[in-house]
Amino acid sequence: MSFRSIALPLLALMSLSAGSTPLSTDKYEIDAAHAFVTFTIPHLVINKAKGSFKDISGTILYDEKDPSKSSVEVTIKTASINTNNESRDKHLRSADFFDVEKYPDMTFKSKRIERKGNGNVATGDLTIRGVTKEVQMPFTVGGPIKDPFPTGLKRIGVQASLQIDRREYGITWSRALEGGGLFVGNEVTIEINVEARIPKPAAD
Repeated sequence: MSFRSIALPLLALMSLSAGSTPLSTDKYEIDAAHAFVTFTIPHLVINKAKGSFKDISGTILYDEKDPSKSSVEVTIKTASINTNNESRDKHLRSADFFDVEKYPDMTFKSKRIERKGNGNVATGDLTIRGVTKEVQMPFTVGGPIKDPFPTGLKRIGVQASLQIDRREYGITWSRALEGGGLFVGNEVTIEINVEARIPKPAAD
């Protein structure tokens, strides 16, 4: 057996073990123009307040045939919070809540993805205000489809949701109401709807 016949398969194996992306996995970039992260939180016991974040970026490695080989990393700029009330948004950016000057980013990085029922569950690290907790995020994927716009080759849509207790991330500000309950509740529901695309290669 020749050295060449041994060396070539060995080099290929070394390349895979070094952490290269599997050939069946496509790398998508989140399309900021079609990315929506919204949240809902109890307000004054009788109602729910809603808001969103405008600045969202990240990458999704997606294997259509085997989603368990996929992964995701997302970054949200906390200063981009929007509740349609500038005075309230200013308070939310302060140290009472997100403390955006000290903690400008909120991130999620998946550890593993598992198939469950008709969808999938991403288990990963959610970091808010410098506190990292492992969470499970159910999600579904639409596509891929051929991107009808000239900016990409393929496009997918991802819908996900989860609930967190904001106190676990050091966001504890509230006020007790005279009749009982809190001015701002603790359970936060987060909804994620994003599209991601494979960008066209840069021209030489």
